[in-house]
Amino acid sequence: MILKELELAQYRNFERVQVHFDAPIVLFVGPNAQGKTNMLESIYVLAMAKSHRTSKDKELIKWEEPFARLSCRADRRTGPVHLDIQLTSKGKKAKINQLEQRRLSDYIGAINAVMFAPEDLSIVKGSPVIRRRFLDMEIGQVSKSYLYHILQYQKLIQQRNLAMKELQMGKPFGDMLDIYNAQMAHLAAKVLNKRFGFMDKLERWGQEIHAQITQGRETLTLSYESTLPVTPDMSESEAEEAAYRHLTSIKDREIARGTSLAGPHRDDIHFFINGTSVHQYGSQGQQRTTALSLKLAEIELIHQEVGEYPLLLLDDVLSELDADRQSHLLHNIKDRVQTFVTTTGVEGLYHQTLQQAAIYRVKQGTITRDI
Repeated sequence: MILKELELAQYRNFERVQVHFDAPIVLFVGPNAQGKTNMLESIYVLAMAKSHRTSKDKELIKWEEPFARLSCRADRRTGPVHLDIQLTSKGKKAKINQLEQRRLSDYIGAINAVMFAPEDLSIVKGSPVIRRRFLDMEIGQVSKSYLYHILQYQKLIQQRNLAMKELQMGKPFGDMLDIYNAQMAHLAAKVLNKRFGFMDKLERWGQEIHAQITQGRETLTLSYESTLPVTPDMSESEAEEAAYRHLTSIKDREIARGTSLAGPHRDDIHFFINGTSVHQYGSQGQQRTTALSLKLAEIELIHQEVGEYPLLLLDDVLSELDADRQSHLLHNIKDRVQTFVTTTGVEGLYHQTLQQAAIYRVKQGTITRDI
């Protein structure tokens, strides 16, 4: 997968920018607050139809402008693809090869991208909501059915929580809650089935990569903690039945709390090195190695699922990694993954892979390429 052209109009601090790419490694170089991260973010938005930095699309539109437009042209093994997203205060429109997509779940996956930024260390040491978002975003890239089901599930949870509050106030919502429970169990079984499969593949790739980085001194394992009595060895119908029984059994407790207490929206992932929790007891170096292993595992997993490597977006992450981890990252992507890197300067970037990079200078919302 190769990104050939990127065009932005009224996006963040860019009035209008059109950039052509012909190199496997691209460096966006410049001082802070000039637009380097905005460039990477725009590629991510074109891949995922949302930003990794904000949930508010209006923040992506240039100040006092009515809309923003992002478009790109990429080459995939199946042929060229042209993507276009327009953002307004009323919403967004997404097109693939000039055809508007009715649902964003039909759009996502047209190109694939893996973002690695310093804040991704929070996947390991941050809150469960960050890890759930990580799962949803990455599985959604390679499975349209998962994206559809998780969106349906999230809507249902909102409706179910509203029903809980109505029941708290004595309103007759009992029958409706039973219907919600059945729908929730059905969707939860589908979501968990995909999450279990993804976790299994992520662990296999992550273990191999982590062992390489640590020269076999450490073994990485992953564990999915479900708040429903559903296990990976269950069939989807068995999972649905187990989920429904559990939701029925905790109905009174949920009504008393006024919220949904169990389900994929409450689950978590745990990471262990040699059997010890990385989150609780891992050193900063172990946490960084775990995060790096997960990101490199994502790349291999997407390649396995879609048949080609995704774009890799490294937002100021090289400065967060020591020389050994930098070297391992760059060795893994060499000649395989088109990579976009932000950095404040090229001084100190001595790795052979970076010496072959195309350099684009970013200053006050303008971009020029070094000749």
